[in-house]
Amino acid sequence: MTVLSLSKALNEGMRKAMEDDPKVLIMGEDVGKLGGVFRVTDGLQKDFGEDRVIDTPLAESGIIGTAIGLALRGYRPVCEIQFDGFVFPAADQIITQLAKMPMRSLGAIKLPVVVRIPCGGGIGAVEHHSESPEAYFTHTSGLRVVACSNPADAYTMIQQAIRCDDPVVFFEPKRRYWEKGDIDTSSSDWWAPFDAAKVVRRGSDATLLAYGPMVKTCLEAAAAAEEDGRSLEVVDLRSLNPLDEAVIMESARRTGRVVVVHEAPVYNGFGAELAARVTEQCFYHLEAPVLRVGGFSTPYPPSKLEEHYLPDLDRVLDAVDRAFGF
Repeated sequence: MTVLSLSKALNEGMRKAMEDDPKVLIMGEDVGKLGGVFRVTDGLQKDFGEDRVIDTPLAESGIIGTAIGLALRGYRPVCEIQFDGFVFPAADQIITQLAKMPMRSLGAIKLPVVVRIPCGGGIGAVEHHSESPEAYFTHTSGLRVVACSNPADAYTMIQQAIRCDDPVVFFEPKRRYWEKGDIDTSSSDWWAPFDAAKVVRRGSDATLLAYGPMVKTCLEAAAAAEEDGRSLEVVDLRSLNPLDEAVIMESARRTGRVVVVHEAPVYNGFGAELAARVTEQCFYHLEAPVLRVGGFSTPYPPSKLEEHYLPDLDRVLDAVDRAFGF
């Protein structure tokens, strides 16, 4: 076992993918000599050269457009979007080209492009640097959308994303970059399927559905609830599209209460889709409506207010209390 931070796990995962396949390229703003704003690509250009780790202009649409062209020629580009809010200039390329071309060609064209997006708040940054734009991409058919929450998943999932022949939007919880965990880099026997959810804490009284940065928050809430005699199950979705409904519904039917937690605003957020699906498939097993905890429907606030904006342990436990009130 090796202890790595989440950012270093991503780095090691990309390094392994580049060693295994010479067609894997890294590209983005400052990913080379600087090693990325969060140093996730640190050292890769030095070891693999400027032809494989490419510092691009400040033009997200150009990054994704170039990646599409490279993928058409057999490469596997991994594109870093420096901050979550910077992905929107590339939305046209991602939504109208990257997501559509494989189906438009009836599968003749493969576009194995990974779009890495550091997401969420918690680092004292402002709007454009603390967004949670997952709902835009889960709504877009033709894209796989995944979110890692810990170093072990970061290491495996980035390699699985790079190997995948479908375009993948890969969300990384930036406030968890420096948190460490054990990883077995010597074997792939323990890897979970790319599109599988994980029950990361067993419980019997209520289910917390989360992904990315909120998984740790939910685990903390479950530990606190245990002191009050409540057993909360925590499910890390990992894949947002496709969705592992089997794990989600089994947990919902067994506990009878479900709370969905994400950083993005609640209104029209990804949690609405989860709540709808759980209600449709588990209606007669539910003891309470599916509740949602998330950000507020405002632009991201100044850093001194973000702790009030972001869902925390208390807001999660309050939703659990409300679920037990029905």
